Amino acid sequence: MKRCEFQQGVMIPVSFPRERSKGFWRLTHVCKRWECELNQAAFPWEYDKLPEVVILNEKELFDCDMFVFCASKGIPPVGSEVKDVRMVQFEANKGIVSLFAKKARASQFQGLFAVVSDPVDPLCKAAFMASNTDENGVFDGKGLRPEQIQGYGLGVMNARAAYYAKKDERFSSFLKEGRAYGPHGQDLVIANSIDAYDDALSKELTRLAIDANLRTRDLGFKPYVAPAISSAAISLILTLRGEWHYSSNFLGGVYMGCRNRTTPWGLELESLPLPQSLFVRLEKAFQGLEGIE
Repeated sequence: MKRCEFQQGVMIPVSFPRERSKGFWRLTHVCKRWECELNQAAFPWEYDKLPEVVILNEKELFDCDMFVFCASKGIPPVGSEVKDVRMVQFEANKGIVSLFAKKARASQFQGLFAVVSDPVDPLCKAAFMASNTDENGVFDGKGLRPEQIQGYGLGVMNARAAYYAKKDERFSSFLKEGRAYGPHGQDLVIANSIDAYDDALSKELTRLAIDANLRTRDLGFKPYVAPAISSAAISLILTLRGEWHYSSNFLGGVYMGCRNRTTPWGLELESLPLPQSLFVRLEKAFQGLEGIE
């Protein structure tokens, strides 16, 4: 996106073909397809109301305020026995995000590097490390600042918890008092409430949210619609507006998710007095993220 708001005249890049290698023809036509189709979506009589979609070359890629990394590789097929679908993508996606983090470094990018691909939190750290490592593999701190990188995966976990809270009265407190913390994965922490925290109830709701993607796979589909809307589209817009949302930020050496917003003075993380049993869960989640290389 070319500006930090959605307004008339904003341009949305769809890709950046450059070299004539294998798949170049396909990539070029995919870009043209999206430019064609999305620019044919319009409000009647208000033809400039939606952002214009343009095709960029690679040199223009970081001429923006927000770069959104959505590339993904190695997603397990429906019907596979993989327990943690998110983490199985880490090695493949780590290489891709590292490549673009280095490009951001070379471009001296000053905007927000938003990571949407799974697993969000480890990929944020991988991007930070790659962008701050020179050609000799030495960390020099000359790349993206830690606060320039944010991960977008917690939004859908919060939404999945809300989904089950609407279906079961036992979890109804979550809808007004609940919070989501931690990574987009097995160490997710859902709290039914802060003031009236129930550890057993919260852990049950957490498990439902974690396994929600598997329930969609049980139906024969890959669960990407809810994440694309809740974690990406909605959360990215809220970020640009400076409103409260869920995303992962740099905390003590790892990227971990919580409710936050961007202000004119910098990042504001929600700070609440937490019950001890909830704090213990957060510590465990943090330690789990520390162990991922």
